[in-house]
Parts: sequence; C-alpha cells; structure tokens
Amino acid sequence: MGTRAVRIACGPSLLLWPLLLLLPLSSKAGVPSSSKVPGVAPRRPEPQQGWKPSALRHQDSVSGAEVCGKPKMVGKVFGGQDTSAGQWPWQASLLYRGLHLCGAVLIDSHWLVSTAHCFLNKSQAPGDYQVLLGNTQLYQRTQHTQKMSVNRIIKHPDFEKFHSFGSDIAMLQLCLPVNFTSYVVPACLPPKDTQLLNYTSCWITGWGMLSEDTKLLPPFSLQEGEVGIIENELCNALYGQRPGQSRGYVHEEMLCAGGLSTGKSICRGDSGGPLICYQTSAWVLVGLASWGLDCRHPIYPSVFTRVTYFTDWISQVKGLTPLPESESVSPHTELQPRPLRAAGSPQPCSILIAAQVWFLLLFMPEAQDQAPG
Repeated sequence: MGTRAVRIACGPSLLLWPLLLLLPLSSKAGVPSSSKVPGVAPRRPEPQQGWKPSALRHQDSVSGAEVCGKPKMVGKVFGGQDTSAGQWPWQASLLYRGLHLCGAVLIDSHWLVSTAHCFLNKSQAPGDYQVLLGNTQLYQRTQHTQKMSVNRIIKHPDFEKFHSFGSDIAMLQLCLPVNFTSYVVPACLPPKDTQLLNYTSCWITGWGMLSEDTKLLPPFSLQEGEVGIIENELCNALYGQRPGQSRGYVHEEMLCAGGLSTGKSICRGDSGGPLICYQTSAWVLVGLASWGLDCRHPIYPSVFTRVTYFTDWISQVKGLTPLPESESVSPHTELQPRPLRAAGSPQPCSILIAAQVWFLLLFMPEAQDQAPG
C-alpha cells in the first residue's frame, strides 16, 4: 500500500505526503538504542494536586467535560524522549486488523477524533478497527489498558472535496463507553472562537517514525515534542504557491506548527494524533496531525486539521448519532475481540469452562424437560 503525494513548487523532488503509517510496527524488530533522539535530559513530572482517580470510576456522575484536559501528571519531558504513563491520557492508537495504523484522540466517553485520510484504501467496516487507550508502549498491555471496539466511522463529507487534505477529520464512535481513570482522560475541545497567537507553545505526540529513515523500535514508546504555532500566511510563504494558482497549500481549516529551531515535526505514523496546547488550567486539542514534507526537511512546519473549524460539526455528529445499545455490558468487555499481535496469549481456560457447563446442562432434568422432542 503506497502513500499519496502532491508536488509543490518550493523545491525539486520535495513531496507532500500523508503521515499515514503504512509499515506496521512489528514486535520482532531490533533492540532500540538507548537514545533515539538527541535532546535535553527529561524532567519527570510530579503528581498533580487534587487528582482523585477513584472518583472517575463512577461513570454516571462524571462527564468528559468535568475531567477533560487534566492528566494525573504535570510537567514536561524534553528532547523527544519517551513519555510517562498517564502524561497524555487522551492519546489513542487506532488499530487496523490488530496493528497500529494512526493516532486518535479521546474527546468523550464514546467518541474519538482522527484524520479522514487514515481510512483511504482501507476497509470501511468498523469491525476491522479497534482503539487502544491507556498505553504508552504499544504492545505492552498493563492494568491501565483499555482496548475498545469501534461502532461507527464518520468521515467529514467535504474531505478532499475542494483541495488535498481538505476537511481531514473523522469521528470514531465506540461500541461501549471508556472508563475514565488516571490513565484514560479525554482532551478538551476548544471554543469555536479560540485564537492562537503566533509561536504559542504546544505539544505533539505519536508512535510515528523518528525520522524519514528511522523507525520507532521496541518497546514502541509514545514520543512527544514541543512545537510553536505558525500563522497560515507565514506557513504558505514557506511552502510556496500552487503552480498556476494564487492560493497556497494551507487553507483556513488547517493549522501549522513546528520547531523551526529544534526540528521537531510530525512524521509517518503520527497521522490523527493531537496538537495540544495548555490553556486556562487544562490541555485543549487544537489540531490533528494531517500532512507535511518528509521528515528530512524539518524546517518546514507540520500541517494539522484545525479543530476549531470543526467544533460545530463535531457537536452535530455527537448530537445526531444514537449511542450503541450495548450499554449494559462492562466497558472492559470487547465485542469480537481482536488481540494485538505478539501481545498476550490466548485464554483456553475460559473456553474449557464454558464447554463443561454445557456438558453438565445435558444431564440436568430441567434442560431435558425443555428440550424439543
């Protein structure tokens, strides 16, 4: 499966590419080096004051709006190092037939957002997708892991209708609500009128490639980087104009950010992941990783789907889409489970017990009386 590319006028052989991960992460890859990305030594976050994880277990009394954007850990890790568990609790991995495909962001107990281009040339059946939450290492299950089945995939109706990567957003409805814990918390959605000043400091996270030629290796730890907001006018000036057209590549529903001095950028496999900024005591989702130049040219900003442009659409989809009917099932129960490859092992005991129960029922008088003659 190949990536789609669009030529631009800012230099020979430079390509715009979707950041879709097209080479699955295998748990059999080589041993990672001790330091994949050079940078400043990390400062580990401290527990956030007033955080009460136990209170989040009562789903009937806690809404996503009450807990959004408030991870149990505060502080930052610099230099593209591995993140701490619970530091970015809205980050999800979108699994396609058991393997990491794209990033996604939890915004409510039943809903995540990602980018629409993740589903290009893929099955459109929700049963082929799952969402992994609560993990910082992709293939290492912990007691915090929540692996959820997808009920609906709703892509924006204007996706690429007017230009490449236009309206690059999709919503994922889960079959069951997630359980908000210290390690699974939604990101806040920004008000529609949110204005981001140039060079506002924000953060990107994902399991994508470390560079154009360097894959993320086991244990596939979630990576992060600090970037600054770049106004669209400057972003278009950097990318240049389309040949024969007066408009550039970056449109009003897009948002640019990058580390022009540090080289931090999104790369293949980061698609659908968050661009998140800290505003008024909470982390707010302002962008979804969409496209950029290849990772050999980090001076060019990364381009994100501008979330504020789609807040009305997000609210409309949530309001008009009925919730799944399986509300009585535990959030940890998986419908048609598809375990991660190379993670965990089958559980034959549960099948054996079920078979024994059915065997005993054959000798129960009640069962014999009710059996058809």
